[in-house]
Amino acid sequence: MTDPAERGDTAPLAVREAAWYLPEPVVPVAGLAARDETELRTRGGLGIDTVRADDRLSAVELCERAARRVLDRSGVDARELGALILVESRAPETLLSSEATRLQHLLGADTATTLAVGGLGCVSISAALITARGLLAGDPSMDNVLVVHGSKPAAAVRYRHPVTVNGDGGQALLLSRRGLVRILDIAQRTNGRYWDLFQVKYRDRPTAQWHEECGDPATYSFRLAMETRGALSAMLREVLERNGLSQTDIRGFLSHNLSEGSFTFTEESLGIDILPVCRDNLRRYGHLGSNDVFLNLYTALERKELATGDRVVLINASPVAAWSLLLVETGPQEGVA
Repeated sequence: MTDPAERGDTAPLAVREAAWYLPEPVVPVAGLAARDETELRTRGGLGIDTVRADDRLSAVELCERAARRVLDRSGVDARELGALILVESRAPETLLSSEATRLQHLLGADTATTLAVGGLGCVSISAALITARGLLAGDPSMDNVLVVHGSKPAAAVRYRHPVTVNGDGGQALLLSRRGLVRILDIAQRTNGRYWDLFQVKYRDRPTAQWHEECGDPATYSFRLAMETRGALSAMLREVLERNGLSQTDIRGFLSHNLSEGSFTFTEESLGIDILPVCRDNLRRYGHLGSNDVFLNLYTALERKELATGDRVVLINASPVAAWSLLLVETGPQEGVA
């Protein structure tokens, strides 16, 4: 296969270093509050045993802890960052203020080009990678782009019926033109017809009354499911063809972590097997939004389920009808931090 970067199709992009901060408190899902028996039954079948949760930490503080780990591990000083990209939290602590520049100040990344991306749920990580690739392509002198996200549920109730249970966690990816995980291709699609399928009504409501609600469960379970099957199938074909690959050239497939049912649906839709690490991390951590796919990738590397030169597809989908596929090539890695 010819490297897309060598063909001139895309600018080279790689993960130089990655780190996570997962809070120590472990919360059993069975002990979380539910509104009725239907929610209890549905939640019990998701395949999630526990989540990490620390209500003392904000999304930005989760970001900061993960970012400091990745900077320490890489030996890069915050003042050396060319750019800082924050994947926005679903519910900022205050309106009008900037969580992106708050993190910039906390880290001391005073000269970094700082911005935020979001609005696509867990697919927002792909938007951040596309932005990072553009920054590196547009400025040959730039290096060390830090992409961070703090996963916190938008509402106090961690269960999003009928989808998943949200945990807390921070992720930091230090991106460059070269690294041990090379991002060969990025595909992303959206369908705006589902922009408000899930929402949290918050105006004039105390935060204790915030609740993630699905406006039409039938649309989510059936119509959007069919849209997802079609979108992911088409995107996978396109990515493989664009890179001169067949499905047999892919060592493994990794998904975002919503539920056991979502894994089965993706496997049947695409005719693939998702690597076991996804189900393991789902059981331990629940859904961590934009952090899922790379946490799964690096956990698989730590467990030596992937080797140098393996090509892997990372699959992401969001209830706002956003989908993304990442084609990556892996190398040897140290353990997840």
